[in-house]
Amino acid sequence: MARFKENDLPKAKLDANSLQKAIRIFKYSKNHKWKFFVGLIFLLLTSATALAFPKLMGMLVDCVSGKDLNRANEIALMLMLILSLQAIFSFFRISLFVNFTENSLSNIRFALYENLVKLPMSFYAQKRVGELNSRISADISQLQDTFTTTIAEFLRQFILIVGGFVILAQISPKLTFMMLGIVPVVAVAAVIFGRFIRKYGKKTQDKVAESQVIVEETLQGITNVKAFANEWYEISRYKTKIREIVKIAIKGGQYRGYFASFIILCLFGCIVGVVWYGITLTIKGEVDGVGDLISFILYTTFIGASFGGIAEMYAQIQKAVGATERVFELLDEIPEDINSNAASTFEKIDGNVIFKNVGFSYPSRSEIEVLKDVNFEAKKGQKIALVGSSGAGKSTIASLLLRFYNLNKGEILIDGKNIYDYQLENLRGNMSIVPQDVILFGGTIRENIAYGKPTASNEEILQAARQANALNFIESFPEGMETLVGERGIKLSGGQRQRIAIARALLKNPSILILDEATSSLDSESEKLVQEALEVLMEGRTSIIIAHRLSTIRNADQILVIDNGVISEQGTHLELTAMENGIYKNLSNLQFSNS
Repeated sequence: MARFKENDLPKAKLDANSLQKAIRIFKYSKNHKWKFFVGLIFLLLTSATALAFPKLMGMLVDCVSGKDLNRANEIALMLMLILSLQAIFSFFRISLFVNFTENSLSNIRFALYENLVKLPMSFYAQKRVGELNSRISADISQLQDTFTTTIAEFLRQFILIVGGFVILAQISPKLTFMMLGIVPVVAVAAVIFGRFIRKYGKKTQDKVAESQVIVEETLQGITNVKAFANEWYEISRYKTKIREIVKIAIKGGQYRGYFASFIILCLFGCIVGVVWYGITLTIKGEVDGVGDLISFILYTTFIGASFGGIAEMYAQIQKAVGATERVFELLDEIPEDINSNAASTFEKIDGNVIFKNVGFSYPSRSEIEVLKDVNFEAKKGQKIALVGSSGAGKSTIASLLLRFYNLNKGEILIDGKNIYDYQLENLRGNMSIVPQDVILFGGTIRENIAYGKPTASNEEILQAARQANALNFIESFPEGMETLVGERGIKLSGGQRQRIAIARALLKNPSILILDEATSSLDSESEKLVQEALEVLMEGRTSIIIAHRLSTIRNADQILVIDNGVISEQGTHLELTAMENGIYKNLSNLQFSNS
Protein backbone atom coordinates (compact mmCIF):
# COMPACT_ATOMS: atom_id res chain seq x y z
CA MET A 1 0.00 0.00 0.00
CA ALA A 2 1.34 3.43 -0.96
CA ARG A 3 2.17 5.60 2.00
CA PHE A 4 0.64 9.04 2.42
CA LYS A 5 2.99 11.81 1.43
CA GLU A 6 2.75 15.23 3.00
CA ASN A 7 1.91 16.76 -0.40
CA ASP A 8 -1.06 14.38 -0.71
CA LEU A 9 -2.72 15.64 2.48
CA PRO A 10 -5.94 17.52 1.72
CA LYS A 11 -6.29 21.17 2.72
CA ALA A 12 -9.10 22.61 4.81
CA LYS A 13 -10.75 25.94 4.14
CA LEU A 14 -9.71 28.39 6.85
CA ASP A 15 -12.87 29.81 8.41
CA ALA A 16 -14.17 30.45 11.93
CA ASN A 17 -15.57 26.91 12.21
CA SER A 18 -12.39 25.09 11.10
CA LEU A 19 -10.16 27.34 13.24
CA GLN A 20 -12.40 26.72 16.26
CA LYS A 21 -11.92 22.97 15.76
CA ALA A 22 -8.15 23.40 15.37
CA ILE A 23 -7.92 25.40 18.62
CA ARG A 24 -9.14 22.24 20.43
CA ILE A 25 -5.52 21.06 20.25
CA PHE A 26 -4.77 23.37 23.20
CA LYS A 27 -6.99 21.15 25.34
CA TYR A 28 -4.30 18.47 24.99
CA SER A 29 -1.42 20.78 25.89
CA LYS A 30 -2.58 20.64 29.54
CA ASN A 31 0.00 22.39 31.78
CA HIS A 32 2.31 23.14 28.81
CA LYS A 33 0.02 25.81 27.32
CA TRP A 34 2.07 28.67 28.78
CA LYS A 35 5.08 27.63 26.67
CA PHE A 36 3.18 28.46 23.48
CA PHE A 37 2.28 31.96 24.66
CA VAL A 38 5.78 32.71 26.02
CA GLY A 39 7.08 31.43 22.67
CA LEU A 40 4.84 34.00 20.95
CA ILE A 41 6.45 36.77 23.04
CA PHE A 42 9.91 35.62 21.91
CA LEU A 43 8.54 35.50 18.35
CA LEU A 44 7.54 39.19 18.59
CA LEU A 45 10.98 40.05 19.98
CA THR A 46 12.67 38.11 17.15
CA SER A 47 10.59 39.98 14.55
CA ALA A 48 11.30 43.36 16.19
CA THR A 49 15.07 42.77 16.14
CA ALA A 50 14.81 41.60 12.51
CA LEU A 51 13.02 44.83 11.56
CA ALA A 52 15.67 46.93 13.33
CA PHE A 53 18.50 45.33 11.31
CA PRO A 54 17.95 47.08 7.89
CA LYS A 55 17.47 50.47 9.59
CA LEU A 56 20.78 50.14 11.48
CA MET A 57 22.55 48.94 8.31
CA GLY A 58 21.38 52.08 6.54
CA MET A 59 22.63 54.23 9.42
CA LEU A 60 25.99 52.43 9.27
CA VAL A 61 26.33 53.22 5.54
CA ASP A 62 25.48 56.89 6.23
CA CYS A 63 28.58 57.08 8.43
CA VAL A 64 30.68 56.99 5.20
CA SER A 65 29.32 60.33 3.97
CA GLY A 66 29.66 61.85 7.45
CA LYS A 67 33.13 60.26 7.95
CA ASP A 68 32.12 59.60 11.58
CA LEU A 69 34.15 56.57 12.73
CA ASN A 70 32.91 56.70 16.35
CA ARG A 71 29.33 56.70 15.15
CA ALA A 72 30.13 53.75 12.84
CA ASN A 73 31.64 51.81 15.76
CA GLU A 74 28.56 52.47 17.91
CA ILE A 75 26.17 51.32 15.19
CA ALA A 76 28.30 48.22 14.46
CA LEU A 77 28.15 47.32 18.17
CA MET A 78 24.39 47.91 18.15
CA LEU A 79 24.10 45.62 15.11
CA MET A 80 26.06 42.88 16.87
CA LEU A 81 23.88 43.34 19.95
CA ILE A 82 20.75 43.12 17.78
CA LEU A 83 22.05 39.92 16.12
CA SER A 84 22.96 38.42 19.52
CA LEU A 85 19.52 39.23 20.91
CA GLN A 86 17.89 37.79 17.77
CA ALA A 87 19.91 34.57 18.20
CA ILE A 88 18.87 34.30 21.89
CA PHE A 89 15.20 35.09 21.15
CA SER A 90 15.17 32.56 18.26
CA PHE A 91 16.63 29.85 20.50
CA PHE A 92 13.96 30.33 23.18
CA ARG A 93 11.19 30.68 20.56
CA ILE A 94 12.11 27.41 18.85
CA SER A 95 12.76 25.54 22.13
CA LEU A 96 9.45 26.62 23.64
CA PHE A 97 7.42 25.83 20.50
CA VAL A 98 9.07 22.39 20.15
CA ASN A 99 8.50 21.66 23.86
CA PHE A 100 4.84 22.73 23.64
CA THR A 101 4.28 20.77 20.39
CA GLU A 102 5.94 17.52 21.45
CA ASN A 103 4.13 17.41 24.80
CA SER A 104 0.76 18.28 23.21
CA LEU A 105 1.15 15.79 20.36
CA SER A 106 2.26 13.00 22.71
CA ASN A 107 -1.00 13.57 24.62
CA ILE A 108 -2.97 13.55 21.34
CA ARG A 109 -1.20 10.39 20.10
CA PHE A 110 -1.99 8.61 23.36
CA ALA A 111 -5.61 9.82 23.42
CA LEU A 112 -6.03 8.79 19.77
CA TYR A 113 -4.57 5.32 20.30
CA GLU A 114 -6.53 4.85 23.53
CA ASN A 115 -9.77 5.77 21.77
CA LEU A 116 -8.99 3.59 18.71
CA VAL A 117 -8.37 0.53 20.89
CA LYS A 118 -11.68 1.08 22.70
CA LEU A 119 -13.79 1.60 19.55
CA PRO A 120 -16.34 -1.12 18.72
CA MET A 121 -15.94 -3.67 15.91
CA SER A 122 -18.69 -1.89 13.93
CA PHE A 123 -16.24 1.01 13.51
CA TYR A 124 -13.45 -1.25 12.19
CA ALA A 125 -15.85 -2.93 9.77
CA GLN A 126 -16.11 0.41 7.94
CA LYS A 127 -12.53 1.70 8.19
CA ARG A 128 -9.29 0.60 6.53
CA VAL A 129 -6.23 0.05 8.70
CA GLY A 130 -4.11 2.04 6.20
CA GLU A 131 -6.37 5.07 6.63
CA LEU A 132 -6.16 4.87 10.44
CA ASN A 133 -2.36 4.50 10.26
CA SER A 134 -2.27 7.62 8.11
CA ARG A 135 -4.21 9.56 10.73
CA ILE A 136 -1.71 8.61 13.43
CA SER A 137 1.41 9.08 11.26
CA ALA A 138 0.89 11.56 8.39
CA ASP A 139 -1.71 13.78 10.08
CA ILE A 140 0.15 13.95 13.40
CA SER A 141 3.44 14.64 11.55
CA GLN A 142 1.72 17.50 9.72
CA LEU A 143 0.61 18.96 13.06
CA GLN A 144 4.14 18.51 14.42
CA ASP A 145 5.74 20.48 11.57
CA THR A 146 3.06 23.18 11.70
CA PHE A 147 3.16 23.84 15.43
CA THR A 148 6.96 23.54 15.65
CA THR A 149 7.88 25.90 12.80
CA THR A 150 5.14 26.86 10.32
CA ILE A 151 2.84 28.90 12.61
CA ALA A 152 5.81 30.75 14.12
CA GLU A 153 7.33 31.44 10.69
CA PHE A 154 3.97 32.51 9.26
CA LEU A 155 3.48 35.04 12.08
CA ARG A 156 7.10 36.22 11.77
CA GLN A 157 6.78 36.78 8.01
CA PHE A 158 3.45 38.56 8.52
CA ILE A 159 5.02 40.88 11.12
CA LEU A 160 7.95 41.53 8.78
CA ILE A 161 5.61 42.44 5.90
CA VAL A 162 3.42 44.78 7.97
CA GLY A 163 6.32 46.28 9.94
CA GLY A 164 8.40 46.58 6.77
CA PHE A 165 5.68 48.54 4.97
CA VAL A 166 5.21 50.90 7.95
CA ILE A 167 8.95 51.68 8.05
CA LEU A 168 9.17 51.98 4.22
CA ALA A 169 6.30 54.49 4.21
CA GLN A 170 8.27 56.65 6.66
CA ILE A 171 11.41 56.53 4.46
CA SER A 172 9.64 57.35 1.17
CA PRO A 173 5.89 57.08 0.38
CA LYS A 174 6.57 57.35 -3.39
CA LEU A 175 9.14 54.55 -3.38
CA THR A 176 6.84 52.44 -1.18
CA PHE A 177 3.93 52.77 -3.62
CA MET A 178 6.20 51.91 -6.53
CA MET A 179 7.56 48.85 -4.69
CA LEU A 180 4.04 47.86 -3.57
CA GLY A 181 2.88 47.90 -7.17
CA ILE A 182 5.44 45.41 -8.49
CA VAL A 183 7.36 43.38 -5.85
CA PRO A 184 4.41 41.59 -4.11
CA VAL A 185 2.76 40.87 -7.49
CA VAL A 186 5.94 39.33 -8.91
CA ALA A 187 6.62 37.42 -5.64
CA VAL A 188 3.09 35.91 -5.66
CA ALA A 189 3.43 35.07 -9.38
CA ALA A 190 6.74 33.32 -8.58
CA VAL A 191 5.00 31.26 -5.85
CA ILE A 192 2.15 30.21 -8.19
CA PHE A 193 4.62 29.38 -10.97
CA GLY A 194 6.80 27.40 -8.52
CA ARG A 195 3.80 25.43 -7.25
CA PHE A 196 2.80 24.56 -10.83
CA ILE A 197 6.32 23.23 -11.50
CA ARG A 198 6.25 21.13 -8.31
CA LYS A 199 2.96 19.58 -9.44
CA TYR A 200 4.59 18.74 -12.75
CA GLY A 201 7.51 17.19 -10.89
CA LYS A 202 5.02 15.10 -8.89
CA LYS A 203 3.49 13.85 -12.16
CA THR A 204 6.94 12.61 -13.20
CA GLN A 205 7.39 10.89 -9.79
CA ASP A 206 3.97 9.21 -10.15
CA LYS A 207 4.87 7.88 -13.61
CA VAL A 208 8.22 6.58 -12.29
CA ALA A 209 6.30 4.84 -9.47
CA GLU A 210 3.97 3.26 -12.05
CA SER A 211 6.97 1.99 -14.01
CA GLN A 212 8.39 0.48 -10.79
CA VAL A 213 5.10 -1.34 -10.25
CA ILE A 214 5.57 -2.99 -13.67
CA VAL A 215 9.12 -4.05 -12.71
CA GLU A 216 7.91 -5.38 -9.34
CA GLU A 217 4.97 -7.29 -10.85
CA THR A 218 7.15 -8.78 -13.61
CA LEU A 219 9.90 -9.96 -11.25
CA GLN A 220 7.46 -11.29 -8.64
CA GLY A 221 5.54 -13.18 -11.31
CA ILE A 222 8.57 -14.12 -13.43
CA THR A 223 7.42 -17.79 -13.45
CA ASN A 224 4.16 -16.79 -15.16
CA VAL A 225 5.99 -14.44 -17.55
CA LYS A 226 8.31 -17.25 -18.62
CA ALA A 227 5.55 -19.89 -18.72
CA PHE A 228 3.41 -17.74 -21.03
CA ALA A 229 6.48 -16.60 -23.05
CA ASN A 230 5.38 -13.01 -22.44
CA GLU A 231 8.84 -11.43 -22.06
CA TRP A 232 8.29 -9.19 -25.10
CA TYR A 233 4.86 -8.14 -23.84
CA GLU A 234 6.36 -7.02 -20.49
CA ILE A 235 9.28 -5.27 -22.23
CA SER A 236 6.81 -3.40 -24.46
CA ARG A 237 4.68 -2.43 -21.44
CA TYR A 238 7.72 -1.07 -19.59
CA LYS A 239 9.03 0.74 -22.70
CA THR A 240 5.69 2.55 -23.14
CA LYS A 241 5.77 3.73 -19.52
CA ILE A 242 9.41 4.88 -19.80
CA ARG A 243 8.53 6.95 -22.89
CA GLU A 244 5.71 8.63 -20.93
CA ILE A 245 8.21 9.49 -18.15
CA VAL A 246 10.67 11.02 -20.65
CA LYS A 247 7.89 13.07 -22.29
CA ILE A 248 6.64 14.51 -18.99
CA ALA A 249 10.17 15.05 -17.60
CA ILE A 250 11.26 17.00 -20.73
CA LYS A 251 8.16 19.17 -20.52
CA GLY A 252 8.82 19.71 -16.79
CA GLY A 253 12.41 20.70 -17.65
CA GLN A 254 11.11 23.30 -20.10
CA TYR A 255 8.85 24.78 -17.45
CA ARG A 256 11.79 24.91 -15.02
CA GLY A 257 13.72 26.78 -17.72
CA TYR A 258 10.83 29.25 -18.07
CA PHE A 259 10.81 29.65 -14.28
CA ALA A 260 14.57 30.38 -14.17
CA SER A 261 14.13 32.96 -16.94
CA PHE A 262 11.17 34.47 -15.06
CA ILE A 263 13.19 34.80 -11.83
CA ILE A 264 16.16 36.40 -13.60
CA LEU A 265 14.11 38.79 -15.68
CA CYS A 266 11.15 39.71 -13.46
CA LEU A 267 12.24 39.26 -9.84
CA PHE A 268 15.74 40.69 -10.23
CA GLY A 269 14.33 43.24 -12.71
CA CYS A 270 12.01 44.44 -9.93
CA ILE A 271 14.97 44.91 -7.59
CA VAL A 272 16.82 46.85 -10.30
CA GLY A 273 13.70 48.98 -10.86
CA VAL A 274 13.30 49.75 -7.14
CA VAL A 275 17.02 50.59 -6.78
CA TRP A 276 16.93 52.79 -9.90
CA TYR A 277 13.83 54.65 -8.69
CA GLY A 278 15.36 55.00 -5.22
CA ILE A 279 18.57 56.47 -6.64
CA THR A 280 16.47 58.86 -8.75
CA LEU A 281 14.58 60.02 -5.66
CA THR A 282 17.85 60.28 -3.67
CA ILE A 283 19.44 62.45 -6.38
CA LYS A 284 16.31 64.64 -6.37
CA GLY A 285 16.62 64.89 -2.58
CA GLU A 286 13.31 63.15 -1.88
CA VAL A 287 15.13 60.33 -0.01
CA ASP A 288 17.54 61.30 2.77
CA GLY A 289 20.89 59.84 1.81
CA VAL A 290 22.33 56.55 0.65
CA GLY A 291 21.74 54.96 4.06
CA ASP A 292 17.97 55.27 3.73
CA LEU A 293 18.20 53.82 0.21
CA ILE A 294 20.17 50.81 1.52
CA SER A 295 17.60 50.35 4.31
CA PHE A 296 14.81 50.58 1.73
CA ILE A 297 16.43 47.93 -0.48
CA LEU A 298 16.93 45.58 2.49
CA TYR A 299 13.31 46.05 3.66
CA THR A 300 12.12 45.45 0.08
CA THR A 301 14.14 42.19 -0.03
CA PHE A 302 12.67 41.16 3.34
CA ILE A 303 9.13 41.88 2.17
CA GLY A 304 9.63 40.11 -1.19
CA ALA A 305 11.04 37.01 0.51
CA SER A 306 8.24 37.09 3.11
CA PHE A 307 5.56 37.31 0.40
CA GLY A 308 7.13 34.29 -1.29
CA GLY A 309 7.29 32.24 1.93
CA ILE A 310 3.97 33.22 3.50
CA ALA A 311 1.85 31.72 0.68
CA GLU A 312 3.50 28.30 1.12
CA MET A 313 3.11 28.53 4.91
CA TYR A 314 -0.57 29.40 4.54
CA ALA A 315 -1.01 26.21 2.50
CA GLN A 316 0.79 24.23 5.23
CA ILE A 317 -1.52 25.71 7.90
CA GLN A 318 -4.54 24.72 5.76
CA LYS A 319 -3.20 21.14 5.66
CA ALA A 320 -2.64 21.21 9.43
CA VAL A 321 -6.21 22.40 10.08
CA GLY A 322 -7.46 19.60 7.81
CA ALA A 323 -5.24 17.12 9.70
CA THR A 324 -6.60 18.41 13.03
CA GLU A 325 -10.18 17.91 11.84
CA ARG A 326 -9.44 14.32 10.76
CA VAL A 327 -7.68 13.52 14.07
CA PHE A 328 -10.57 14.95 16.10
CA GLU A 329 -13.06 12.97 14.00
CA LEU A 330 -11.46 9.82 15.46
CA LEU A 331 -11.21 11.28 18.96
CA ASP A 332 -14.95 12.12 18.80
CA GLU A 333 -15.91 8.52 17.92
CA ILE A 334 -17.80 6.97 20.86
CA PRO A 335 -15.77 4.13 22.46
CA GLU A 336 -17.13 0.99 24.07
CA ASP A 337 -17.93 1.25 27.78
CA ILE A 338 -14.69 -0.20 29.15
CA ASN A 339 -13.91 -0.04 32.85
CA SER A 340 -10.12 -0.18 33.29
CA ASN A 341 -10.55 -1.47 36.87
CA ALA A 342 -12.75 -4.42 35.88
CA ALA A 343 -9.97 -6.91 36.65
CA SER A 344 -10.30 -6.19 40.35
CA THR A 345 -14.06 -7.08 40.31
CA PHE A 346 -13.80 -10.06 37.94
CA GLU A 347 -16.85 -12.29 38.17
CA LYS A 348 -16.44 -15.90 36.98
CA ILE A 349 -19.40 -17.17 34.97
CA ASP A 350 -20.55 -20.78 34.54
CA GLY A 351 -21.08 -20.63 30.78
CA ASN A 352 -24.76 -21.46 30.17
CA VAL A 353 -25.60 -19.73 26.88
CA ILE A 354 -29.09 -19.14 25.41
CA PHE A 355 -29.88 -17.42 22.08
CA LYS A 356 -33.53 -16.25 22.05
CA ASN A 357 -35.09 -15.10 18.74
CA VAL A 358 -31.83 -13.39 17.75
CA GLY A 359 -31.97 -11.30 14.57
CA PHE A 360 -29.05 -9.30 13.22
CA SER A 361 -27.90 -7.18 10.27
CA TYR A 362 -24.45 -5.62 9.93
CA PRO A 363 -24.57 -1.79 10.23
CA SER A 364 -22.89 -1.39 6.83
CA ARG A 365 -25.45 -3.76 5.19
CA SER A 366 -28.59 -3.10 7.23
CA GLU A 367 -30.90 -4.29 4.44
CA ILE A 368 -29.43 -7.85 4.56
CA GLU A 369 -30.62 -9.92 7.54
CA VAL A 370 -27.65 -12.17 8.43
CA LEU A 371 -29.41 -13.99 11.30
CA LYS A 372 -33.17 -14.57 11.54
CA ASP A 373 -34.85 -15.77 14.76
CA VAL A 374 -31.93 -17.91 15.93
CA ASN A 375 -32.74 -20.02 18.99
CA PHE A 376 -30.46 -22.51 20.74
CA GLU A 377 -29.07 -23.38 24.15
CA ALA A 378 -25.52 -24.40 25.18
CA LYS A 379 -25.29 -25.71 28.73
CA LYS A 380 -22.15 -25.50 30.84
CA GLY A 381 -19.44 -27.82 29.48
CA GLN A 382 -21.31 -28.68 26.26
CA LYS A 383 -19.79 -28.65 22.77
CA ILE A 384 -22.05 -26.88 20.29
CA ALA A 385 -20.92 -27.09 16.65
CA LEU A 386 -21.99 -24.64 13.93
CA VAL A 387 -21.82 -25.85 10.33
CA GLY A 388 -22.99 -24.40 7.04
CA SER A 389 -21.80 -22.71 3.87
CA SER A 390 -19.66 -19.56 3.87
CA GLY A 391 -21.73 -16.48 4.67
CA ALA A 392 -24.47 -18.49 6.40
CA GLY A 393 -23.93 -16.59 9.70
CA LYS A 394 -21.72 -18.94 11.77
CA SER A 395 -18.98 -16.39 12.61
CA THR A 396 -21.67 -13.75 13.22
CA ILE A 397 -23.05 -15.87 16.10
CA ALA A 398 -19.55 -15.85 17.67
CA SER A 399 -19.21 -12.09 17.14
CA LEU A 400 -22.56 -11.41 18.83
CA LEU A 401 -21.61 -13.62 21.78
CA LEU A 402 -18.45 -11.52 22.20
CA ARG A 403 -20.61 -8.36 21.93
CA PHE A 404 -18.68 -7.09 18.92
CA TYR A 405 -22.02 -5.81 17.55
CA ASN A 406 -25.40 -4.89 19.03
CA LEU A 407 -28.40 -7.14 18.37
CA ASN A 408 -31.24 -5.89 16.18
CA LYS A 409 -33.77 -8.10 17.96
CA GLY A 410 -33.97 -10.93 20.47
CA GLU A 411 -31.55 -11.47 23.34
CA ILE A 412 -28.55 -13.54 24.40
CA LEU A 413 -28.47 -14.84 27.98
CA ILE A 414 -25.44 -16.14 29.87
CA ASP A 415 -26.26 -17.87 33.16
CA GLY A 416 -29.76 -16.43 32.80
CA LYS A 417 -28.49 -12.86 32.61
CA ASN A 418 -28.63 -10.64 29.50
CA ILE A 419 -25.16 -10.12 28.03
CA TYR A 420 -25.73 -6.34 28.09
CA ASP A 421 -26.02 -6.51 31.89
CA TYR A 422 -22.40 -7.73 32.15
CA GLN A 423 -19.44 -5.37 32.23
CA LEU A 424 -17.76 -5.70 28.85
CA GLU A 425 -14.34 -6.77 30.19
CA ASN A 426 -16.00 -9.24 32.55
CA LEU A 427 -17.98 -10.78 29.71
CA ARG A 428 -15.03 -11.07 27.31
CA GLY A 429 -12.71 -11.98 30.17
CA ASN A 430 -14.72 -15.20 30.54
CA MET A 431 -14.34 -16.05 26.85
CA SER A 432 -11.51 -17.11 24.55
CA ILE A 433 -11.36 -17.44 20.79
CA VAL A 434 -9.01 -19.63 18.73
CA PRO A 435 -9.39 -18.40 15.14
CA GLN A 436 -8.53 -20.10 11.86
CA ASP A 437 -5.84 -17.57 11.01
CA VAL A 438 -3.96 -16.89 14.25
CA ILE A 439 -2.17 -13.52 14.30
CA LEU A 440 0.53 -13.31 16.94
CA PHE A 441 2.15 -10.11 18.20
CA GLY A 442 5.75 -9.51 17.15
CA GLY A 443 7.36 -10.27 20.53
CA THR A 444 8.54 -13.53 22.08
CA ILE A 445 6.63 -16.83 22.41
CA ARG A 446 6.42 -16.19 26.17
CA GLU A 447 4.82 -12.77 25.64
CA ASN A 448 2.30 -14.22 23.17
CA ILE A 449 1.22 -17.01 25.52
CA ALA A 450 1.11 -14.62 28.51
CA TYR A 451 -1.25 -12.35 26.49
CA GLY A 452 -4.04 -14.57 27.86
CA LYS A 453 -3.03 -13.66 31.42
CA PRO A 454 -0.33 -10.94 31.68
CA THR A 455 0.22 -11.67 35.40
CA ALA A 456 0.87 -15.42 34.84
CA SER A 457 3.90 -17.04 36.47
CA ASN A 458 6.57 -18.91 34.50
CA GLU A 459 5.16 -22.26 35.78
CA GLU A 460 1.65 -21.36 34.53
CA ILE A 461 3.01 -20.41 31.08
CA LEU A 462 4.99 -23.68 30.82
CA GLN A 463 1.95 -25.71 31.94
CA ALA A 464 -0.26 -24.02 29.33
CA ALA A 465 2.35 -24.66 26.59
CA ARG A 466 2.61 -28.32 27.67
CA GLN A 467 -1.18 -28.84 27.62
CA ALA A 468 -1.34 -27.17 24.17
CA ASN A 469 1.23 -29.64 22.71
CA ALA A 470 3.50 -26.62 22.13
CA LEU A 471 6.33 -27.20 24.63
CA ASN A 472 8.23 -29.68 22.44
CA PHE A 473 8.58 -27.38 19.46
CA ILE A 474 9.24 -24.35 21.72
CA GLU A 475 12.13 -26.15 23.46
CA SER A 476 13.55 -27.17 20.06
CA PHE A 477 14.32 -23.48 19.38
CA PRO A 478 17.73 -22.25 20.71
CA GLU A 479 16.05 -19.35 22.54
CA GLY A 480 13.10 -21.44 23.78
CA MET A 481 10.35 -19.23 25.23
CA GLU A 482 12.35 -16.11 24.32
CA THR A 483 12.17 -16.92 20.56
CA LEU A 484 10.90 -13.92 18.58
CA VAL A 485 7.88 -14.95 16.50
CA GLY A 486 8.32 -12.18 13.88
CA GLU A 487 5.67 -9.82 12.54
CA ARG A 488 2.21 -11.47 12.85
CA GLY A 489 4.01 -14.70 13.89
CA ILE A 490 5.53 -15.22 10.43
CA LYS A 491 8.51 -17.25 11.77
CA LEU A 492 6.20 -20.03 13.02
CA SER A 493 4.20 -22.55 10.99
CA GLY A 494 0.39 -22.53 10.97
CA GLY A 495 0.20 -25.48 13.39
CA GLN A 496 2.72 -23.86 15.76
CA ARG A 497 0.77 -20.58 15.75
CA GLN A 498 -2.45 -22.48 16.51
CA ARG A 499 -0.86 -24.24 19.50
CA ILE A 500 0.46 -20.90 20.84
CA ALA A 501 -3.11 -19.55 20.53
CA ILE A 502 -4.45 -22.61 22.39
CA ALA A 503 -1.82 -22.15 25.15
CA ARG A 504 -2.89 -18.51 25.40
CA ALA A 505 -6.54 -19.56 25.73
CA LEU A 506 -5.67 -22.25 28.34
CA LEU A 507 -3.82 -19.66 30.39
CA LYS A 508 -6.84 -17.39 30.32
CA ASN A 509 -8.98 -20.28 31.64
CA PRO A 510 -12.24 -19.14 30.01
CA SER A 511 -15.72 -20.42 30.78
CA ILE A 512 -16.83 -20.09 27.15
CA LEU A 513 -14.61 -21.09 24.25
CA ILE A 514 -15.06 -20.13 20.58
CA LEU A 515 -13.19 -22.23 17.99
CA ASP A 516 -13.46 -20.59 14.56
CA GLU A 517 -12.39 -23.30 12.07
CA ALA A 518 -9.25 -23.75 14.16
CA THR A 519 -7.89 -26.74 12.19
CA SER A 520 -9.19 -26.10 8.65
CA SER A 521 -5.91 -24.84 7.17
CA LEU A 522 -3.52 -27.38 8.74
CA ASP A 523 -1.82 -30.50 7.38
CA SER A 524 -2.76 -33.90 8.85
CA GLU A 525 0.11 -34.11 11.37
CA SER A 526 -0.40 -30.56 12.67
CA GLU A 527 -4.17 -31.09 12.77
CA LYS A 528 -3.73 -34.18 14.99
CA LEU A 529 -1.53 -32.25 17.48
CA VAL A 530 -3.84 -29.23 17.47
CA GLN A 531 -6.97 -31.37 17.82
CA GLU A 532 -5.45 -33.13 20.87
CA ALA A 533 -4.66 -29.73 22.40
CA LEU A 534 -8.20 -28.51 21.64
CA GLU A 535 -9.71 -31.51 23.42
CA VAL A 536 -7.73 -30.53 26.55
CA LEU A 537 -8.85 -26.91 26.11
CA MET A 538 -12.56 -27.78 25.68
CA GLU A 539 -12.74 -29.99 28.73
CA GLY A 540 -15.27 -28.61 31.24
CA ARG A 541 -15.91 -25.49 29.14
CA THR A 542 -18.86 -24.41 27.03
CA SER A 543 -17.48 -24.62 23.49
CA ILE A 544 -18.92 -23.03 20.34
CA ILE A 545 -17.17 -24.77 17.44
CA ILE A 546 -17.37 -23.31 13.92
CA ALA A 547 -16.26 -26.06 11.56
CA HIS A 548 -15.97 -26.99 7.89
CA ARG A 549 -14.33 -30.38 8.58
CA LEU A 550 -17.14 -32.48 10.01
CA SER A 551 -14.66 -35.08 11.30
CA THR A 552 -13.68 -32.64 14.08
CA ILE A 553 -17.24 -32.31 15.45
CA ARG A 554 -18.57 -35.89 15.45
CA ASN A 555 -18.51 -35.92 19.25
CA ALA A 556 -20.28 -32.55 19.67
CA ASP A 557 -23.28 -32.52 22.04
CA GLN A 558 -25.29 -30.52 19.52
CA ILE A 559 -24.69 -29.67 15.86
CA LEU A 560 -26.52 -26.64 14.45
CA VAL A 561 -26.79 -26.42 10.67
CA ILE A 562 -27.00 -22.72 9.69
CA ASP A 563 -28.54 -22.00 6.30
CA ASN A 564 -29.21 -18.41 5.15
CA GLY A 565 -29.24 -17.11 8.72
CA VAL A 566 -31.59 -19.68 10.21
CA ILE A 567 -30.99 -22.96 12.06
CA SER A 568 -32.37 -25.43 9.54
CA GLU A 569 -31.23 -28.62 11.32
CA GLN A 570 -30.24 -29.43 14.90
CA GLY A 571 -29.08 -32.59 16.65
CA THR A 572 -26.13 -34.95 17.25
CA HIS A 573 -23.99 -36.36 14.45
CA LEU A 574 -25.94 -39.64 14.49
CA GLU A 575 -29.32 -37.88 14.54
CA LEU A 576 -28.45 -35.59 11.64
CA THR A 577 -26.92 -38.30 9.45
CA ALA A 578 -30.15 -40.27 9.89
CA MET A 579 -32.24 -37.44 8.36
CA GLU A 580 -33.29 -38.16 4.78
CA ASN A 581 -32.09 -35.48 2.30
CA GLY A 582 -30.72 -33.40 5.17
CA ILE A 583 -28.11 -30.70 4.53
CA TYR A 584 -25.77 -32.18 7.15
CA LYS A 585 -26.16 -35.70 5.74
CA ASN A 586 -25.28 -34.48 2.24
CA LEU A 587 -22.24 -32.56 3.56
CA SER A 588 -21.18 -35.61 5.57
CA ASN A 589 -21.50 -37.95 2.57
CA LEU A 590 -19.47 -35.56 0.40
CA GLN A 591 -16.64 -35.12 2.93
CA PHE A 592 -16.32 -38.71 4.15
CA SER A 593 -16.59 -40.24 0.66
CA ASN A 594 -13.73 -37.99 -0.50
CA SER A 595 -11.51 -38.66 2.55
